[in-house]
Amino acid sequence: MNQRVIPVADLRYAARAPRIPLHAAPPTGHLADRLGRPLHDLRISVTDRCNFRCSYCMPKDVFDKDYAFLPHSSLLSFEEITRTARLFAAHGVRKIRLTGGEPLLRKNLEVLVAMLAALRTPDGVPLDLTLTTNGSLLARKAQALKDAGLKRVTVSLDALDDATFRRMNDADFPVADVLDGINAAQRAGLGPIKVNMVVKRGTNDAEIVPMARHFKGSDVVLRFIEYMDVGATNGWRMDEVLPSASVVARIHAEHPLVPMDANDAGETAKRWRYADGSGEIGVIASVTQAFCRDCNRARLSTEGKLFLCLFANHGHDLRALLRTDHTDAQIAAAIGLIWQGRDDRYSELRGAALSSPSAAPALAAEPAPRRVEMHYIGG
Repeated sequence: MNQRVIPVADLRYAARAPRIPLHAAPPTGHLADRLGRPLHDLRISVTDRCNFRCSYCMPKDVFDKDYAFLPHSSLLSFEEITRTARLFAAHGVRKIRLTGGEPLLRKNLEVLVAMLAALRTPDGVPLDLTLTTNGSLLARKAQALKDAGLKRVTVSLDALDDATFRRMNDADFPVADVLDGINAAQRAGLGPIKVNMVVKRGTNDAEIVPMARHFKGSDVVLRFIEYMDVGATNGWRMDEVLPSASVVARIHAEHPLVPMDANDAGETAKRWRYADGSGEIGVIASVTQAFCRDCNRARLSTEGKLFLCLFANHGHDLRALLRTDHTDAQIAAAIGLIWQGRDDRYSELRGAALSSPSAAPALAAEPAPRRVEMHYIGG
């Protein structure tokens, strides 16, 4: 019997010690990297655990009962997360998204939400506080999260057909319970709700039109995400990527679509509205149409490693500064220096290599087995 052997690098401790400038100006609320991209969005992973085993994120043959997840002592405390978020806000972050793993598995998460909801930007504006979840615990948590100050949720849902969904989550979890969670979030006022569907050709692409049909007219924004080569464990193949243009064409054939302008600079999804005015969809073409040039997102792992790209192969150990006697000013200066040195654009390089064999060496410097896993820093 042939067995698939996947080398897994433990990136949890592969991180550079941040350098603190000797003479650092205080944050100004405006910070740009080497390519002129501002820092506006911080995604914070609150746990590396998840109760699903989706093949594109946490395949069961790797993340089995013997997999060593992080001990609780390694995780950033709510106080450490809030302190870090406050320093990022001083540098210009306007939006914080809580992710995982599955973030609702983190005990008392609504306490953290309340702490983050109290933060303000330099000009006194509350942060845009959102959360991404698989929806499995949302029905029981939605109201408490809203009461704590959460503004919106994004729910991952890869199929409406129950058999297909159970196969994809590989935990035998029913689609009805996720739909109940979405309904609970709507009742609690956690909207506009977004639903993300990762599309794998030959696995769940038959669900594209049924998903669109189901959420059309519901005030839920459905977004289709191209299957990405994140991490090293999901067995990614280009022939399983269904281009977003094909997704739009399938929906347009049944429900005519009209293109929309982006809401904000750096927005990942291209927006389309139904011609009859009954809502909108989005497509995230991270493989076929890379959007690195507008990326304004940083990612903080659950144990305090700062990553500058979803496809990064190393991080920066902010926890080492948080758990020593460094001042806020010193840590803020270190964060500023890290972002100013950022030049990540993996998806653009991957796209160039896919279209031109002569460009393939550009990817060779980023060997896939070393890249950070999605469950560790969120999508």
